Amino acid sequence: MKSILGIGNALTDILAVLPDDTLLETYHLPKGSMQHVDMETGDMIWAALKPLGVKYVAGGSAANTIACTSIFGMPSSFIGKIGDDELGLLFKSDQEQYGVNTLLLKSEHSSGRSMVFVSGGNAERTFAVYLGAALDLVPEDLKPEYFTGHDYFHIEGYLVQNQALIRKAVELAHEAGCIISLDMASYNVVESNNAFLHDIVDRYVDIVFANETESRAFTKFNDPKLALEEISKHCKIVVVKVGKDGSWVKSGDEEHYIPAWPANTIDATGAGDTYAAGFIYAHSFGMPLKVCGKVGSIIAAKVVEVIGTKIDIPRWRDAKIEIRKLIADNGGVL
Repeated sequence: MKSILGIGNALTDILAVLPDDTLLETYHLPKGSMQHVDMETGDMIWAALKPLGVKYVAGGSAANTIACTSIFGMPSSFIGKIGDDELGLLFKSDQEQYGVNTLLLKSEHSSGRSMVFVSGGNAERTFAVYLGAALDLVPEDLKPEYFTGHDYFHIEGYLVQNQALIRKAVELAHEAGCIISLDMASYNVVESNNAFLHDIVDRYVDIVFANETESRAFTKFNDPKLALEEISKHCKIVVVKVGKDGSWVKSGDEEHYIPAWPANTIDATGAGDTYAAGFIYAHSFGMPLKVCGKVGSIIAAKVVEVIGTKIDIPRWRDAKIEIRKLIADNGGVL
């Protein structure tokens, strides 16, 4: 089976349900927002959350994708940087629990974390993110042997602000003969790194995953179909996700609309990460473009039915049954 290597921010999600908005007000966190915080503030918030009872889950966009490809059965590895601390050990053990080969470097700074506050009757989410050790990953950390032997290399867009790191990574992946995929991750990251993104997509990236706002930021087209057309000029395969309305996939003159798979949506967190995992998994079997999109849609539909980014065992079982049948029906051998 083909293998995949991912690189991204090694973050641990710390999930807490708040009894009221006092903690949000104390740390000046507008409800529903995502705020970056420094180490001191991050440590104080974490200490304040512990008495409430918290749930710890290894997170980060590329890490989520790689955990899913590993559960699918693909040999999967992940490059990131953690601190020599409790959260770093938790991140490593969580990834390894899913069968991921962790290439985790150590930093003198605390491990990155995304503190997630769930509050109010509609379970609104507020984020306080301390990147910490994840920010210390530098080009010099990357070694050619990390990339050798992998068939795919997956990058999360949140790393693109470290342009020297990403350039070194795609160069090494290209030299190793990897199929390179990029999840654009955030429209504001695309806006602030547009010229750089265009350069690496043109020169190195084979598969681009973008949502509607990210595709708009990259192309300046409001219509996702026009954005799809434009991005397809820069890479072999492009996927533009349009949320509950499904996704569009295009390669050269071939184009398909993929309806969203039926789901009882309660939390969209991680849907894009799992879609990418499903798409790449199907692609590794040489599946037609439309089937790759369908597999991505099936697994994304499972994660939106749970709180957080980890799909439970019954949903994984159901997804694998549906996906295996779809691949087998299209001539694939698992």
